[in-house]
Amino acid sequence: QVQLVESGGGLVQAGGSLRLSCAASVRTFSNYNMGWFRQAPGKEREFVAAISKSGSGTYYADSVKGRFTISRDNAKNTVYLQMNSLKPEDTAVYYCAASTYYSGNLKSHYNYWGQGTQVTVSS
Repeated sequence: QVQLVESGGGLVQAGGSLRLSCAASVRTFSNYNMGWFRQAPGKEREFVAAISKSGSGTYYADSVKGRFTISRDNAKNTVYLQMNSLKPEDTAVYYCAASTYYSGNLKSHYNYWGQGTQVTVSS
């Protein structure tokens, strides 16, 4: 069983930055591929970024490429999402997720989910 707890959300002006963290309660964090997803009001949950077990591979949605950076620290059981140049359309609840076998942009590939953290970007 994997428990995930996100933190770092908040209110920021357009053009600003935030760093989200996701702490995992698990024996061997490096056994899991990790991803970030987001869900805006009235919309489907969508993929944001993913990172492989070792951290050597990363993958981004086109909408955030060049602005967001996913990283992980396996010694701290934590995955991060650095968000720069934020836009109002980035406003959403952000979720981290863990996958035992797969990595990528499909929600169905992720076995475990956090409760989410709210990010609001004002114009």
